[in-house]
Formats: sequence, structure tokens, C-alpha cells
Amino acid sequence: MRFARRSLLTLATSALLLAGTHGAALAQTTTLKFVPHANLTVLDPVWTTAYVTRNHAYMVYDTLFGVNQKGEIKPQMVDKWTTSKDGKTWTFTLRDGLEFHDGKPVTSEDVVASLKRWSARDAMGGVLGKFIASYEAVDAKTFKLNLNEPCGIVLDALGKPSSNVPFIMPARIAATSPTEQIKESIGSGPFIFKADEFKPGEKVVYLKNPKYRPRAEPIDGLTGGKVVHVDRVEWVIIRDPQTQFNAIKAGEVDWVEQPAFDQISSLKATPDVRIDDFAVAGLSFIMRFNHLHKPFNNPKIRQAAMVAIGQEAFLKTQVGVPGLFRYCPSIYPCGTLYATDKTGYFTGVANPQKAQAMLKEAGYDGTPVTLMRPTDLASIAKIPLVAKQQLEAAGFKVDFQQMDWASLVARRAKKDPPANGGWNIFLTAWTAGDLENPLGQAMLNARGDRGWFGWQDEPRIEQAKDRFARATTVADKKKIAEEIQLLAIETATHAPLGQYQSPSVVRKNISNLVPVNAGVPVLWGVKKN
Repeated sequence: MRFARRSLLTLATSALLLAGTHGAALAQTTTLKFVPHANLTVLDPVWTTAYVTRNHAYMVYDTLFGVNQKGEIKPQMVDKWTTSKDGKTWTFTLRDGLEFHDGKPVTSEDVVASLKRWSARDAMGGVLGKFIASYEAVDAKTFKLNLNEPCGIVLDALGKPSSNVPFIMPARIAATSPTEQIKESIGSGPFIFKADEFKPGEKVVYLKNPKYRPRAEPIDGLTGGKVVHVDRVEWVIIRDPQTQFNAIKAGEVDWVEQPAFDQISSLKATPDVRIDDFAVAGLSFIMRFNHLHKPFNNPKIRQAAMVAIGQEAFLKTQVGVPGLFRYCPSIYPCGTLYATDKTGYFTGVANPQKAQAMLKEAGYDGTPVTLMRPTDLASIAKIPLVAKQQLEAAGFKVDFQQMDWASLVARRAKKDPPANGGWNIFLTAWTAGDLENPLGQAMLNARGDRGWFGWQDEPRIEQAKDRFARATTVADKKKIAEEIQLLAIETATHAPLGQYQSPSVVRKNISNLVPVNAGVPVLWGVKKN
């Protein structure tokens, strides 16, 4: 009996110890709670250029190459590569240990399928595709790009850091038509997407990928070792800026990607939080026209809209914080390599009287302009209000339609006439990294139905981009970039509305935020103490 009591006591003690150990293990599980700038509804980073989808994809997928903070292209999934003497054959070898989240190895067939699908949608991928005679999967780890002629943008395209990014996904998923959305989010990246916990409008969950093998180099922008220091990341979808403010102040979340501009001064004075601008190169606002339907199928009417708008009102209304914005009529961010002050008739200063005269000359018949406004995206919610005011001052009739950002993203993909659920204008923001090169700008994808939302068909822009890709000197590239800018303004592809910074706010126990020129909120490398 004494033995039995001792045995029971021993078992009970052991159980308590095990329970304590398990409880300690649970207590050590680190969860980072991140508030993204928008609700995530589209999971396909090829189908859309929306940054929230791009940011999701960086969690799940990996890339062949990346860009560091100096703008240099560095290998990521690639171990080594060679170029033939004539510059027409590029051979790449994948590094060891690459594995998809479903347990299958990453192969060259997956790479080829992913690149084909990406190049069918992306502006720079489309230019590169014109040079590619064939893709070749030599063996499981080796693939080739066989070119018709030498091309100077191969690595720039494969290392493109922002929308659309050439992420690598399984071949069976990459076989999906580029005009349709993929059904699964399976990559080989540092985080695993928890599809069973995905609640659009509420929460997105990612787990640390235990099988991911980071590169040995230190993190530098989007290059180097993607070392994950947390066990779980939860994207908490909070659309109301005041609720975001309250949540970060109370410690209910760790990081708000884009707090409202009018809250920044209050946040700076809030204990236990700090302002941290990881998107160091900044962003630019733009207004995009639909080139398919009245009234903006008439380039003269698009030009009148360009003259009607002025950057000052957009920047002061949306941003308003001194030192966080600047005027820039160039389609390339001011201060970058290809920026130029040669902007033709477009000055970035509103001139409603001149716009009225241009509308009359163009024969504008009062066709309503369907202007979409995202009510739940605080970082750009005010600029459509300015656009409405300035267009109406010039004589446009505006059909102002308000919706959430997810609905706008879905609607802008529709080619239907505005009266049937389509659109005429939307406004958005792009990081500087997406705009500093004419081949990377989605708005300069002028391939008609194969182009970006708005579907401009302008062969002169496409031909100039081909010449830019062949240029071998900086001087030649600058000359062609300027030519492309003048063509873009002449044909009114879109209107640049000025530059700005959009800093984040994080709790003070969050460290190691990675600066990224492309404006991607990198969640590897981040530590939570």
C-alpha cells in the first residue's frame, strides 16, 4: 500500500512537471501581431498588383534573386549562374534544400512555369519575354533562358522587387491561366500560410517554416538570410484608423503598417511606441484612366483631366504633415536616376480654366466619369475627394462611387463599361522602387488587353521600352526614359500626383525592422522581446 501511494505521488508529480514544461513551451511561443494597410482578399500576386497581396506573397514564396539597399541584384533561390559569350544563353542552378510547404522539392520545372505565368502579366516580364526564344529545364536544379538576342535586363527582371514579383510556386499551381486566380498559396518561403485560419476582413495567420534554409549572408533589403525569430505572425485586419491607434497604444497589436497621417504627432508622444519608416524611398500617388470607354477613350479628354488636377491639394489633403511630401510632375520619382523636368503640357498645377477650354475643343458631351473611392484605406481615402472636386471644377460630370478597397481591386479588373459595373478612374499609390524604371511601371504596360488595369494600347511606348532594354549606357537609357515620359504624358497614361513618406508605428519591444526601398514590410528578421 505504501508502494502504491508512492507510485501515485510520483506519477502525479511527473504529470505536474510535464504540464509545467508544456505550459512553459506554450509561454515561449512568440506571436507577432501586424496590422496591414489593407484587407487581404486576393492571394494571387500575379493576378493583381495590390501591395497587400504582394506583401502576403513575400511571406509565403521565395524569389530567384532579390535587391539589396544599394539597388544591387543578389541571388536568393539561385546558387550560381553563367552567361554565354554571345550573351544569348543564361544558365542558372538552384541552391540546395529548397522545398515547398507541401513537402515537395523545388525544381527547375516549377521555376519555368512560374516565370511564364508571371511574364504574361508583368510589365518588365513582358519586355523580357520578347527576348526569350525558349525556357529550358535542364535537370531538377538547372534551367536556362535562351534568348533571341542579348538583353541587359535579365537579372533586373528576375530580381524585380515589387508588383508584380516573379515569385516561384509549384508548377501545378503556376499552370493556372494568368487571367485567373490561383486556388492555393503554397510556396517555399520562410512562412507557411494557414489557410484553415484565414478569415478575410478579420485575420490572416502564418507559421514559421521549420524547413526553410536561410542564406548565410546577413539581411540586406530583400536579400540575404531570411531568418525568422517569431513562431507565428497574425495579420490583424483593422480598417478604422482610430481603432488602430487604440490597439497599438494598448499593446493589443505590435505593428501598424500605415497609421493615419493626422495621428503621427500623437503617436510620437505615446509611451511604449515609436515611429519607424521602413519604406525609406517613399511612395507616389497616381491617378489612372480607363482607356477603353468614354470619355477617356479620347486622349484629348484625358489630357484635359491632366490639366485639371494639381498636386498641391492632393498632398496637403491626404498627407498634410510638413516634411513628409514633395511635388514632382515627373512620372519617375524626383531624385531618382531617370527623373526629368521635361513633362510637356503637364505641370502638376491645377488649371481649371484651361481644362474647360480643352474639354470644349475635345467635344466632351457630359458623359459621367465613374470615379472609385476606397473608404477603408486611410492612406489614400482622401485623394479621390480632391480628384472629384478638381474634375468638377473643370467641367467634368463625376459619378462618385464609394466602396472598400477589396471591392475596388476586384472592380478595376473588369473591362465592362462603367454603366455595367466598370469604371473610368481610380487613384492609388506606388512605392518609388516600382516607378524609378520605365520597364517596371505598371502604368507603362501599354499592351492593350494584356496590359495593366486601364488597358492602354500604345505601340510607341512598347517600342521605346524595347529600345530601353537594349541600351547599354546610362546616357542612352536616360534619353529613352525621357522619351517614354513625354509619350506617357502625351497619351495621358496616368497622372502623377506627388511623392510622400508613410512611416509605420511599432511597439518599443519590436526591433530589427528591415529597411526596404521597395516598401515591403519584411517580417523575417524582426524580433519581439
